[in-house]
Amino acid sequence: MQPPMGNERPPPPGRPVSAFVPGAAVPPPPFAAGGPFVPPPRQGAPPPQPGAAAPPFGAAQPAAMGGYRGPPPSQGPFAAAPPPQRPFTSAPPPQGPFTSAPPPQGPFTSAPPSQGPFASAPPPQGPFTSAPPSQGPFTSAPPSQGPFTSAPPSQAPFAAGPPPQGPFAASAPAPFRPPPSSFLGQPQSPTGGSLPPPSYVRPPPLQSQGFYPAAQPVNPQFPMSRPAFQQPVQTMPPPPMGPTATFGNQAAYPSAGPPVGGTLQSLVEDFQSLALSSAPGSLDPGVDVKGLPRPLDGDEEPVKLLEAYPLNCHPRYFRLTTHAIPASQSLVSRWHLPLGAVVHPLAESPDGEEVPVINFGSAGVIRCRRCRTYINPYATFADAGRKWRCNLCTLLNDVPGEYFCALDASGRRYDTDQRPELSKGTVEFVAPTEYMVRPPMPPSYFFLIDVSVSAVRSGLLEVVAKTIKSCLDELPGFPRTQIGFLTFDSTLHFHNFKSSLSQPQMMVVADLDDVFLPLPDDLLVNLVDSRHVVESFLDSLPNMFHDNVNVESALGPALKAAFMVMSQIGGKLLVFQSTLPSLGIGRLRLRGDDVRAYGTDKEHTLRVPEDPFYKQMAAEFTKNQIAVDIFSFSEKYSDIASLGSLAKYTGGQVYHYPSFQAATHGDKLKHELSRDLTRETAWESVMRIRCGKGVRFTTYHGHFMLRSTDLLALPAVDSDKAFAMQLSLEETLMTTQTVYFQVALLYTSSSGERRIRVHTAAAPVVTDLSEMYRQADTGAIVSLLGRIAVENSLSDKLDSVRQQLQLKLVRSLKEYRNLYVVQHRIGGRLIFPESLRFLPLYILAICKSLALRGGYADVSLDERCAAGFSMMILPVKRLLNFIYPSLYRVDEVLTMEPNKIDTSLKRLPLTMQCLHTGGLYLLDDGFSFIVWLGRMLPPELVSNILGVSLANFPDLSKIQLRECDNEFSRNFMKILKNLREKDPSYQQLCRVVRQGEQPREGFLMLSNLVEDQMAATSSYVDWILQIHRQTQS
Repeated sequence: MQPPMGNERPPPPGRPVSAFVPGAAVPPPPFAAGGPFVPPPRQGAPPPQPGAAAPPFGAAQPAAMGGYRGPPPSQGPFAAAPPPQRPFTSAPPPQGPFTSAPPPQGPFTSAPPSQGPFASAPPPQGPFTSAPPSQGPFTSAPPSQGPFTSAPPSQAPFAAGPPPQGPFAASAPAPFRPPPSSFLGQPQSPTGGSLPPPSYVRPPPLQSQGFYPAAQPVNPQFPMSRPAFQQPVQTMPPPPMGPTATFGNQAAYPSAGPPVGGTLQSLVEDFQSLALSSAPGSLDPGVDVKGLPRPLDGDEEPVKLLEAYPLNCHPRYFRLTTHAIPASQSLVSRWHLPLGAVVHPLAESPDGEEVPVINFGSAGVIRCRRCRTYINPYATFADAGRKWRCNLCTLLNDVPGEYFCALDASGRRYDTDQRPELSKGTVEFVAPTEYMVRPPMPPSYFFLIDVSVSAVRSGLLEVVAKTIKSCLDELPGFPRTQIGFLTFDSTLHFHNFKSSLSQPQMMVVADLDDVFLPLPDDLLVNLVDSRHVVESFLDSLPNMFHDNVNVESALGPALKAAFMVMSQIGGKLLVFQSTLPSLGIGRLRLRGDDVRAYGTDKEHTLRVPEDPFYKQMAAEFTKNQIAVDIFSFSEKYSDIASLGSLAKYTGGQVYHYPSFQAATHGDKLKHELSRDLTRETAWESVMRIRCGKGVRFTTYHGHFMLRSTDLLALPAVDSDKAFAMQLSLEETLMTTQTVYFQVALLYTSSSGERRIRVHTAAAPVVTDLSEMYRQADTGAIVSLLGRIAVENSLSDKLDSVRQQLQLKLVRSLKEYRNLYVVQHRIGGRLIFPESLRFLPLYILAICKSLALRGGYADVSLDERCAAGFSMMILPVKRLLNFIYPSLYRVDEVLTMEPNKIDTSLKRLPLTMQCLHTGGLYLLDDGFSFIVWLGRMLPPELVSNILGVSLANFPDLSKIQLRECDNEFSRNFMKILKNLREKDPSYQQLCRVVRQGEQPREGFLMLSNLVEDQMAATSSYVDWILQIHRQTQS
């Protein structure tokens, strides 16, 4: 580019051009460091001090020189001057990039010290060098930290030099008025005033974590080590923020540009970016692999929201996908990601705090007359405390006399801090009798156990019987707990547990077409009264069917019989199924082996129930307050898609143990069955979520039966289950400043008390799309996206579902890119909000998860369906760990002291590059442990941990890890124990695999390395490049 000769025409006014591009290859400026013109000092003024900047003419702050030239002169003597015809005319000051900016009250005055491109550059030797370097606006700036930050107030170029006089001295312009929250300092203005300048601080750069020792800069393609100037160009000023004088190109600001959002737009990049410089045909991807964002710290709960909204419930109970509700339908259409929430009503209390229980007594539960909202911290009081205003529908309600309290001068009740319902976002109300349709039910457990030959040979009966017996003392609801058993193969076996008997009586019903109960009572009995009979039955159960060779399974008739037993009370039905149902109603056929169905429109039919019987039974169970948990143990296909619908519509859960063997899976089954029986459970529940004016929840995702448009029927619910729902706007334009949400779960506790757990939260309404992105919650978005994808896979091809996920991501990042494409040079960079930096990797992980991965040959049909049922109920933290497992290197910490091991374990990126051939690695997805032995791992260490020599034990699939008498084994087992204690909801099954052991290494370990390329799937780097190309198209 030729240097300017002084006779070029400036660009047309109002054209947005960014003059500063980090690292851009541009020629040196046509003027020296002193600027185009330096006014002479006044008579008698002291000479400029070394290291201090003389007051330059027409110079903005160094940080502002990139492309934004500072606010326009407002009231100065040159405000109305005509624009110059040439850039260096010495007539009235030009309106170009070096026009006189206002005093240092602009957005960059009080930013932290920086080492940017304006500090260390030698003075350029341009053709207009006329002033010594010490008088230029850029020579005395201290070393800077970034390209967009300026010197501290005391070193600003306007602070040290004498105020200019003469024909170029500008009068004080009208002050720029930024938001009050941005004032950080009080630097002196050149006119002697002391106005607080705002500070726009750039977010910290993206840091790499984990395995890689030192990350590259976020943008290695643009090193920030040298100044880069372009020829003077006329830039577009920001929209006015206060009473400033108008000037020529202000009206040219495009009204259809990016939203302002109430803050002054500037060149400070408030987004994250990845530099992508891949050349066509090059083998180098052009991506800094080590600097790619990875969620190595797991889920990040948005607890900072509690600082802005301290009266909200904890995010563990209620998380919005973005804590900024869009103000209009047009904003919703530009959001592209799911707008909704994840609700975990019975989550374990944070920090061990107990949820306060409130009993209103004779006053009754305080609720709004119109919308039925419960009293909460956001309700306000009026009329001297005699009325309260509902925060959801704004109706004024009367305050019962028993609940009355006077108000202070600010309109706040004097007893607010003493009443948890007025000061805490999560409370429980004791419900009076009008909240009961019937007397509270006792906790009831009924066991439906398959005793066919496969269950006997695998050792299932023995493990189940011993586990149930060990849990009898811990079953909730003592002394009201009810219990019963029914066993089946080709016939149904009822068991009489009458308390007067010393041994249970077994009655066989062979008529499967017309099932009846051989006894009217004593099939479901009180555990305290019949404890000895129940224990006797459990002791004899494994031997009772020891010689059974029956291969049939009459699950359908057994379900009808169980319903007849339980329908009067309700409770929990636990089904143990070890073979495909083959007799009576509900019998299923072998399907899923037809490879030709995959990739066609008929593919999804393999993932939905074949027989409507199971969904019909689920509806009957829900109506009678019966929840169903499915434990499946089949060696072959058992149609989890059909059996799982029993759990899906009754609030239950699916446990899958493929090819169950007691020696291998016994500990896992024992732990998970014990947890299922002994965890605190909410019985005969219903849940409803109320919203403020203008919004409503439209679709719900999880395990429940939708009783009405917004009432979720949950026969049983516990702390291991979460629900997701999508939100929509009812109005074209929101008229409120804040939207309130209230989750109410009405349930019966195990002690027989009817209660209402209430979670209340508030969220602001915004008109700025960038604010929605800034307040986004990746965990909630991924949780909702995963559930939607699983449900879509029941009606569409897997490939289409994966493409829909990718399309949502691309549209979202493209919309975000459009917010900044005008102000910033972002070519060659993938930009994304700080809040969503992990979203691309998580969506890639969902596409590679068990539920959505590949096709016929990649995952068995039962495993795929079981994973889908699990993803529908998992809370956010466990879901994220399931799709992006934790990988640790453990051989380096086994020699440490036991109390230091846990803190020394560091998560690694899920890529083969992190696996060293001489290392021992552990992968944890919450359901299983994969122990990976490197090929060069010392044999002594392997034998110490496994207890056997690999040379003498070639089949690693049969290894059972037990603690051995050596330090390595004890420390290794302690690591497994600590990881299991962090999440007690499941027990991870431990599997050992050696490097190069195929095919086990492939489907156990390599398939979980989601950042690597697998069959027909992209690696993380390729995925980022692909997303980047699509966001630019």
